[in-house]
Amino acid sequence: MSDRQHFDSIVIGSGPGGEGAAMMLAKRGQRVAMIEAESRLGGGCTHWGTIPSKALRHSVSRLIEYNASPLFSRQQMPLKLTFAEILHHAESVIRKQVKLRSSFYERNDVEVIHGVAQFIDANTIEVRHPDGSLDRLSANNFVIATGSRPYHPPGVDFSHPRIYDSDTILSLQHDPKNIIIFGAGVIGCEYASIFRGLGVKVDLINTRNRLLSFLDSEFSDALSYHLRNSGVVIRHQEEFRQVIGRDDGVILETESGKRIFADCLLYANGRSGNVEKLNLDAVGLKPNHRGQLEVDENYQTAVEHIYAVGDIIGYPSLASAAYDQGRFAAVAILDGNCETKLVSDIPTGIYTIPEISSVGATEEELTAANVPYEVGRAQFKHLARAQIADSLVGSLKILFHRESKEILGIHCFGERASEIVHIGQAIMEQKGSGNTIEYFVNTTFNYPTMAEAYRVAALNGLNRLPPHSDNAAK
Repeated sequence: MSDRQHFDSIVIGSGPGGEGAAMMLAKRGQRVAMIEAESRLGGGCTHWGTIPSKALRHSVSRLIEYNASPLFSRQQMPLKLTFAEILHHAESVIRKQVKLRSSFYERNDVEVIHGVAQFIDANTIEVRHPDGSLDRLSANNFVIATGSRPYHPPGVDFSHPRIYDSDTILSLQHDPKNIIIFGAGVIGCEYASIFRGLGVKVDLINTRNRLLSFLDSEFSDALSYHLRNSGVVIRHQEEFRQVIGRDDGVILETESGKRIFADCLLYANGRSGNVEKLNLDAVGLKPNHRGQLEVDENYQTAVEHIYAVGDIIGYPSLASAAYDQGRFAAVAILDGNCETKLVSDIPTGIYTIPEISSVGATEEELTAANVPYEVGRAQFKHLARAQIADSLVGSLKILFHRESKEILGIHCFGERASEIVHIGQAIMEQKGSGNTIEYFVNTTFNYPTMAEAYRVAALNGLNRLPPHSDNAAK
């Protein structure tokens, strides 16, 4: 095998995890190859997941804002857009992201090879190119970052033109009047917001007893209220018996005996790791039933020179975390160990309408752990900036220790929640006495801003403490 075909490290998959690993390895002087099965770089995050769904959400949110704004109340009819029309914006964002990401590989001399990779032995892979030709490449180390795909349960015909998963929904061309969304996780809730914002009737089928049960219950309840208030029909604790595709739509039969008809169905319940084409048997790796690989704290698999990052290893299955995992895995390859770990409190961003974002503990978790805590709240409708922007829906909640005043959790609901939460996260990560709620009282914020919600919430929380407390606000 020639030197041209041998690399220090080969990364399989160009999503956030693979990119993070490839860039770190290349910057530290390694000869690196990136194997990408698709024709464009970026992985599922760029092409089917995070970027397109958030671009869609942004367009729909602005459409709702336009139609509700008193500035445009002279319009006789509300502005309407179809799903296919708002996809144009998403595609323009994807093109910009691909161009940017491609420049990273070129600038860092990472060789990009398009094709499907499979292991031949512990140090060799075979790459099948789009034209059918084959190449064999070898490396000292491998990073598997092949991501995940929507789970397809048996008995659901995803080849039917009216039955979609969260990837294929981006190819929706007709203009549905109603849609069934089976699965009320993050993806299902986000698409319920998107379609309802376009005026499509939505049946959201949840297999659990409340939406997004990992959230603080107050914000889970708020999401349920706002989805229902917008017209979404939510059905909890339902399982499907069968999905019947017809020429004019889809019928969903539930185990409880319900028959629900709609123009189309989006199945968004679970994801599976992309491992089938890797031929992992050749290296002795065994994925679990969801196609995920077990790794240690350095993202090393049971084979010492093969690492795995991102969705392929499961939790937290976030693009932001995957990028860091890739960097940490690269450091472990280079130095034998990586001292830096993921932050313990990883923020969640849920791009429903309104947005939800949180970091740290929930009230339920603190109560169960018998932690003495207090709550500070700020309603967006009381903030000048929210009144100016007519973004009155939402609130910020700060959970803090009653005695030490340490910040224990930040929960935000409303427009720009995923941006606002990072202010609280930054303070939570400070060491010693720097991470107390008093920081927000003693800091001067720009006015008017949404960040001012932290001062309002901090004062509200401190005022809940007993009057004799030295730290109670005046």
